[in-house]
Amino acid sequence: MVTIAPEPEQRDEIAPHVVVLFGAAGDLARRKLLPGLAHLVLSALAPDIRVVGTSLEDHTDESFRDMALDAVAQFSTRPLTDQQKSVFAGRLTYVPTGEGPDALADAVRAAEALLGPGTKRLHYLSVPPKAALAVIRTLSSADLVEDSRVIMEKPFGTDLASAIDLNRQVHEVFDESQIFRIDHFLGKEPAQNILAFRFANGLFEPIWNRNFIDHVQIDVPEKLNLDGRAGFYEATGAYRDMVVTHLFQVLAFMAMEPPTALEPRAISDEKNKVFRSMQPLEPENVVRGQYGGYRDEAGVAPESETETFIALKCYIDNWRWAGVPFYLRTGKRMAEGQRIISIAFHEPPKSMFPAGSGIGEHGPDHLTFDLADASKVSLSFYGKRPGPGMKLDKLSMQFSLAEVEQAGDVLEAYERLILDAMRGDHTLFTTAADIERLWEVSAPLLENPGPVRPYFPGSWGPDAIHQLIAPHSWRLPFERAWREKK
Repeated sequence: MVTIAPEPEQRDEIAPHVVVLFGAAGDLARRKLLPGLAHLVLSALAPDIRVVGTSLEDHTDESFRDMALDAVAQFSTRPLTDQQKSVFAGRLTYVPTGEGPDALADAVRAAEALLGPGTKRLHYLSVPPKAALAVIRTLSSADLVEDSRVIMEKPFGTDLASAIDLNRQVHEVFDESQIFRIDHFLGKEPAQNILAFRFANGLFEPIWNRNFIDHVQIDVPEKLNLDGRAGFYEATGAYRDMVVTHLFQVLAFMAMEPPTALEPRAISDEKNKVFRSMQPLEPENVVRGQYGGYRDEAGVAPESETETFIALKCYIDNWRWAGVPFYLRTGKRMAEGQRIISIAFHEPPKSMFPAGSGIGEHGPDHLTFDLADASKVSLSFYGKRPGPGMKLDKLSMQFSLAEVEQAGDVLEAYERLILDAMRGDHTLFTTAADIERLWEVSAPLLENPGPVRPYFPGSWGPDAIHQLIAPHSWRLPFERAWREKK
């Protein structure tokens, strides 16, 4: 149940907002955005909010409210009371896209009148990439650009030329300061915990470099299939869908230098330095795969070469990370759904322990971040097995967000990012310069992508991934399970 706590000093920080939700009847809106907006509407963390939904579906205000409440009931982790349902529904109105820019403008200004002077606008483009520019033009025609910010969903182009062109056309309407390119991975509590872990602890900050770290893995396998998104996926593939917009952003948090302050410009500057230091992706350091049966999916070309899996090795050519490989892997229809960052430390140069002690049998020491909502961190190390003799076992120290008293206060990723956009805080968003540099790094791979190798659904990808990471091995699947809170 949502608790509405009085925190007026937090509400006063942000002006009232009209959220214009494009694609309001789509899958993302139903699964994430409407439940998230319900929580923000009812939360003391957010300002006064009214939501104007618009999409191709011919909803009325009432039918849209019914759909939104159904979405909250089905997908929210926070059940609402009848009173809270009534409050949220009362903040929703709807305009079919077919009624044109003037009807949308009238609905937004009616919502603004209810919120009073000083109200700002936040436009959320939960639409396919090919529709984004049409929405931008609609906002311009409706005169809804002033005092507004716009959240754009991935992907941001499909290569360097298209990204430059997209940014150019969006900048004709919105200033860069108004644009928030969203990556929900960075909105997750555990992703932000990386910054706290790295820069707030004297134990780890000095060893976060090539002298102590052997390699890094960022591993995001998914059990999901296309889920009816063949049209989008055929034009995108795993690399454009996941690596450019998600995994590289996480890599930047892992690899960046300490920012001068915990504020948007300083963090963005350090992320951009990481991207500028990335070496171009060579096709021989990439494994592309396609799960068996993909070409039989509705909407997929019978001879499709779209990858549903990708694993790659990349390098950051700077003083801190010279020679340290970063291994990234993601794919559909894999054995498990995980979001893991695993840092492997160098092993000792020599061992004084006798043969048969167990030293080295379980690989190097690892620091592991679980970026799933449970937010876990584990540090593995060798320790002596109790008893006579010197027999070593791999042990671990673990932390879980579920163990802290504030676990119930966690905002879900989209809620946090919507709130940050209302504040004008770009810390967890991607800039035009970031995106264009990442497409520049990607150019060798996109020009010569290499073969697509088959893999079995429910596996960990094509066999070639083991040659890619040799002499190391993939951290997933885990040999040891996370400990659960008792």
